[in-house]
Amino acid sequence: MDSQANDTLDTGANPLIVPSPLQDQAVPFDRIEVAHYLPALDHAIAEAKGRIEEILANPAAPDFENTIVALEQAGQEVDRVSSVFYNQLSAKTSDELQALAADFGARSANFSSDVSLDPRVFARVKAVWDRRDSLGLSGEKARLLDDTYSGFVRNGALLSDNEKGELRSIDERLAKLTPDFQHNVLKATNAFTLWIEDEADLAGLPEGAVKAAKLAAEERDRAEAWVFTLDAPSYVPFMTYADRRELREQLWRAFNARAFGGEFDNQPLVKEIAALRFQRAKLLGYPTHAAFVLEKRMAETPAAVGAFLDRLLTASKPAAERDLADIQAHAKSLGGPEPLQPWDVGYYSEKLKQHRFDFDEEALRPYFPLQQVINGVFEHCRRLYGLVFRPSEAYPVWHPDVKAYEVYDEAEDRYVGLFYADFFPRASKRNGAWMTTYRDQGLYRDGIKRPHVAIVCNFTKPTADRPSLLSYDEVRTFFHEMGHALHGLLSRCTYRSLGGTNVYWDFVELPSQIFENWVQEKDGLDLFAKHYRTGEPMPADLVQKIRDSARFMAGWQSLRQTSFAMLDMAWHDGDPTAIGSVPEFERAATARAQVLPPIPEANTSSGFSHIFGGGYAAGYYSYKWAEVLDADAFELFREKGLFDPETAKSFKENVLERGGTEHPMELYKRFRGREPDPDALLRRDGLM
Repeated sequence: MDSQANDTLDTGANPLIVPSPLQDQAVPFDRIEVAHYLPALDHAIAEAKGRIEEILANPAAPDFENTIVALEQAGQEVDRVSSVFYNQLSAKTSDELQALAADFGARSANFSSDVSLDPRVFARVKAVWDRRDSLGLSGEKARLLDDTYSGFVRNGALLSDNEKGELRSIDERLAKLTPDFQHNVLKATNAFTLWIEDEADLAGLPEGAVKAAKLAAEERDRAEAWVFTLDAPSYVPFMTYADRRELREQLWRAFNARAFGGEFDNQPLVKEIAALRFQRAKLLGYPTHAAFVLEKRMAETPAAVGAFLDRLLTASKPAAERDLADIQAHAKSLGGPEPLQPWDVGYYSEKLKQHRFDFDEEALRPYFPLQQVINGVFEHCRRLYGLVFRPSEAYPVWHPDVKAYEVYDEAEDRYVGLFYADFFPRASKRNGAWMTTYRDQGLYRDGIKRPHVAIVCNFTKPTADRPSLLSYDEVRTFFHEMGHALHGLLSRCTYRSLGGTNVYWDFVELPSQIFENWVQEKDGLDLFAKHYRTGEPMPADLVQKIRDSARFMAGWQSLRQTSFAMLDMAWHDGDPTAIGSVPEFERAATARAQVLPPIPEANTSSGFSHIFGGGYAAGYYSYKWAEVLDADAFELFREKGLFDPETAKSFKENVLERGGTEHPMELYKRFRGREPDPDALLRRDGLM
């Protein structure tokens, strides 16, 4: 159905317009069609504009309630429609949905510009801001006022009319390009398949990976073969275990050249997105996009991020070079190639790990059946934060694989929120894992509402004769995303723009990354790591091997993440408008972090969804920044006890419940009693 037909749909039949009849007004996914999105967005924008006109027509002097809070609530329907649309675009996309993305993005960007560039609206906000010292506002109210005022300024309120027009066109263009970038990555990912017809080519692969490849082939009507894809549950085991080097190379090259040249080439988009961000920052008075972004981060300046990354590089690179030398020596002892290439590193590092620790990661899978891990994650949430998760069939979901849970505070039997879990890969879902929100916790026009959150993953699927058995990395990923979900679910803020995960981006990874620590501890694993056939708990020696191997390749992994962060900053802390060749620029940006010779046909930027399709532009460093926070914070849990109720209560009340209501350093200090120790991460990784 074309957009003209979309715009004439009966609004009364549109489930994105009428109030949801479901419990807690949950999203009626079973009733939403592609044709509903644009009319719902237009309707929501019209309502929001009407409410803004009411604010402007108010004869009373501008104050916190009639201006700042009223603006916070004016666009709540726009936010609802947008959250459903963009979440479905990532988790259950289609050609029809992708075709709408540009129009949807342009309309929502236009609305945002209409509000932020309206001098009448800004005049009211500024009138309240100018009297801020005499208003006696509480901490959270003061924070909302500050965020609202700075939000207008950072979106062009102080610009001339000509400059506002330029900013508007930049924002409209960016709203189209970022979904296009994501779409190209997804299309390129789905376009590649590695078909295997000779069983000998499967040598070295674990049984689970072989069965999954057979199942995937059967689903494609080729039951006599096996198929491997660029989705993580297929790609990672192949690169780690497959003996056939030329096939590993083929898969590696395909993965690392996604959207780099060919039909779905992202290179022009990368350059245009970076250039537009730079132009936008200059227009607003900032030297670079990174300077603009970091003004609202714990790090504060590009120089601080640069110093942080330099410190990591200094510690990581020599360790990574030692890691590579160890792998090369072990590969040589096995008759392997010299020198190693990128498609050899995962394979021979696993061989070295097995040799050094008598430890095969695949030996862990039988102890991690998905349902048991789900139960274990929920039990951690109960012991630490008093939460219980009750599965419910009362809520429609966007795919049969998705499960819905009502979350309650166990002690008070108080409803906390709605939680969705979407675990398995499919062609309509982008790669990776993420937590997202369908409704933020906070104040709406009809009162304070509890959050609706989801985690979306790409875990190993079940086969005909065995359940989904997770890798150890997948278990860590589950805990990571659940940490984000807890940040959203436990929010107890007044204003939704300050609630849950609406915090500085170099703080947002603390709740997720700290939660990963429990799966390296015996007391944590004992809660759920039991063999799926025998029910036997994971043996103590296997748990110890997990701990012993925790620092294995720590230098390599740290250098890899540091390299990504350096690339991100290179794109965003300079003038990208003169960049000619994307691969040449990338090689120069990451040269100091390279320990293997570059492969000309590979490119990170063209598939770097975090920074060109997501919200991590000039922010990828925040993963390592938050690792410092999580390493330092977890030392307190280690000291007091993994499930110490007082420590958990303090983390819950000072971090998880408070969202962005205060500066994150103040929240952290209240929990830890001091600022974070910057050496905590290097200590944990054995890099100092």
